[in-house]
Amino acid sequence: APSMQPWRSPGEPQAPFSLPPPRWPVECEVIQETIEHIEWIPPKPEPFCPPMGPEQALYTLGEEQGTVVYHSSPGNGARGSTPEHLHSSQTPTTVPAALTALQGSCFVRARVGGAPGPLSSPAAPLEGPQDTTLLFESRFESGNLQKAIKVGPYEYVLMLRPDLYTAKHTQWFYFRVQNTRQEPLYRFTIANMAKPKSLYGQGLQPLLYSQRDAQSRGIGWRRVGTDVHYYRGGAGEPPMFRLSWTMRFPHDGDTCFFATCYPYTYSDLQRYLCALAADPARSRYCAVQALCRSLAGNTVYLLTITGPGGTAGKRVVVASARAHPGESGGSWAMRGFLDFLLSAHADARLLRRLFVFKVVPMLNPDGVVVGNSRCSLAGRDPNRAYGIALPGSFPGVWHLRAMVQRVLAEQEVVLYCDFHGHSRKNNVFMYGCDAGGDGSGTRLRQRVFPLMLSKNAPDKVSFSSCKFQVQKSKEGTGRVSMWRLGVSHSYTLEVAFSGSTLGGRSSHFSVEDLKSLGRLLCDTLLDFCDPAPAKLQQCLVEVDALLQQQMGCEPGSGGSWSDVSPSELES
Repeated sequence: APSMQPWRSPGEPQAPFSLPPPRWPVECEVIQETIEHIEWIPPKPEPFCPPMGPEQALYTLGEEQGTVVYHSSPGNGARGSTPEHLHSSQTPTTVPAALTALQGSCFVRARVGGAPGPLSSPAAPLEGPQDTTLLFESRFESGNLQKAIKVGPYEYVLMLRPDLYTAKHTQWFYFRVQNTRQEPLYRFTIANMAKPKSLYGQGLQPLLYSQRDAQSRGIGWRRVGTDVHYYRGGAGEPPMFRLSWTMRFPHDGDTCFFATCYPYTYSDLQRYLCALAADPARSRYCAVQALCRSLAGNTVYLLTITGPGGTAGKRVVVASARAHPGESGGSWAMRGFLDFLLSAHADARLLRRLFVFKVVPMLNPDGVVVGNSRCSLAGRDPNRAYGIALPGSFPGVWHLRAMVQRVLAEQEVVLYCDFHGHSRKNNVFMYGCDAGGDGSGTRLRQRVFPLMLSKNAPDKVSFSSCKFQVQKSKEGTGRVSMWRLGVSHSYTLEVAFSGSTLGGRSSHFSVEDLKSLGRLLCDTLLDFCDPAPAKLQQCLVEVDALLQQQMGCEPGSGGSWSDVSPSELES
């Protein structure tokens, strides 16, 4: 059983501490280099690229004539692979056996550094300085690339690794390329994306990080890619989808990275917690403790944030993030939430005086470490497991739910918010809980917090995209589970992988945009709990009018939405 003793109580000085490195399943090879990236704000918003319809991308890539230049598979990895083996012809039109090597197997053991012994060589060696083949690597924290096939001088077909111990959920990618050339136009095609719809079909671009630009010009992650297509890749079952883009590298001989969204690793969180513990001002308000250990033995951290005077008589706010490891935007929003709560801002001081915040910034550290898109090492989605009483299989969500139950026995939990990312809809929006059986006043109040957030962030948050139906398939989610426990205002915050189409914007979110969402949530919490009722009353009237309008009732006509089910309201 994990120790529930905090390392210290809020207000007590804390000695500096160092946190252990991540633990990996023993079948995962891990390179020794530390991968870190600088933070950077683009000087102006990065616009969406013109979306390309799937009908424009029906050409066939000749990967069956291609050369495998990188192949790393946990479990059998590239062990025994020789350059000769790597250069044999492969046909990845269907998911190869190597991609599903771990299907049907399960997690057994973990250790710091992953697989023991010397590393294999999954990349084909260069044949000399004139060889322009890119060198791929993904065996680092949160990395995901299974295979790279060179199908032309500057054209590559890529295969992602499914979530460990599954054959599914190929979405998150994060990998390194070296031996770049500045002049040629490269094309990359990820050939085994799992989802039929994606924001890549609506103007989203991949992210690129140039190490040379970071070191010499202070430029970090940026959007790249022209001719971006997202389309079905063939007639196989289950269907696979392709993401394709062209681009030029900024320098010869550079080290670059590609990613779905701005990476935020378990080690990034640990560095943040170490800096927090070393800051005498911020650490006064924050106690850090182990909520539990993950299956691999990584700590699931719980932060308790409040002002002087302890927790007695205060209402509680619970927040969590990264149940789904491929939704790193949720971690950046969580980072902004913590930054603001622990700041000297007058509103932050007021929030600490009024509330106790219980925050789990990374519910699924194992999935984040290994570069999964959706699952933990149980091979299942933890955000469908809140109703399953299996602390041994889903320790993070089980202990979070148990902690909320304990808190509810003594205090009111005024709000629960679970931070996520969304791959198919633009903007930021919330999912709430309206089962339809409550009175109209309760059903209206469910919608007030999201409406207030949309007013505080009109260029990011779309109230019209918010949903409140409690579907049977979502019973195992954190949002519905906490609501069933008695948290009357329980929400999922969904942050698009792309950006905003609101307030005249049509541009990608920057890291700063994502962090600002945390501050805006704090602003909205103060509005929502304001003892002066004016804002709340105004929003209740506005929501009522919107629902009447949705049902086609004229204001004052006597028609009512209150007997209509949430599914009908949202149809």
